[in-house]
Amino acid sequence: MIGVLVPAHDEQALIGGCLESLRAAAGCPRLGGEPVRVVVALDRCRDATARICAEAGVATVCLDACNVGRARAAAAEVLLQAGARWLASTDADSRVPRDWLSGQVACGADAFCGTVRVGDWLDYGAAVRDAFLAREQHRDDHPHVHGANLGVSAAAYRAVGGFAPMPAHEDHALVRALAAGGWSIARRNSPAVTTSARRDARAPQGFGEHLLSLEHALA
Repeated sequence: MIGVLVPAHDEQALIGGCLESLRAAAGCPRLGGEPVRVVVALDRCRDATARICAEAGVATVCLDACNVGRARAAAAEVLLQAGARWLASTDADSRVPRDWLSGQVACGADAFCGTVRVGDWLDYGAAVRDAFLAREQHRDDHPHVHGANLGVSAAAYRAVGGFAPMPAHEDHALVRALAAGGWSIARRNSPAVTTSARRDARAPQGFGEHLLSLEHALA
């Protein structure tokens, strides 16, 4: 079984699109019918996120941490207990392509680090877009780590202790631990995940704040 983990904190506006894209990825013919289970970690959600997940038939786990590392770890633990052999991670404000899961499990490595694209730049100026694209390397063997496009085998995840209880950069910490442990990591440009440029970022020092910092530096 392939497990998909999604941390969520008041995500009623965007999680529906995320779950719809995951449903399509779970049905990719290249998976050969292997079951896919999605678990959303509801971290201090006060809006309709839980209801949207329930209506979509998606499992959830609740916590009150406001900590993305703990949220990813909580969802991962549910999936491991259910027998997942591979854990794929994305974010509630992101949409994955149909070949996302099949591309990860076929990467030939113990872990997968993918790239992201911004789906809607909203009111960000061209200078911010250009600055982001100048730093983001859309190629194989890229240097990036994005929690919105990350995958790891259950064996490797368990061996390094999983996601650390960090409020930010838990994805980077996991990949560093994997590299230090000698686990193989595929850094691929494709399949890429489309994510949001929203200004009300959920995780401190996460992707949203990265865009805001670029804007501030260019002001």
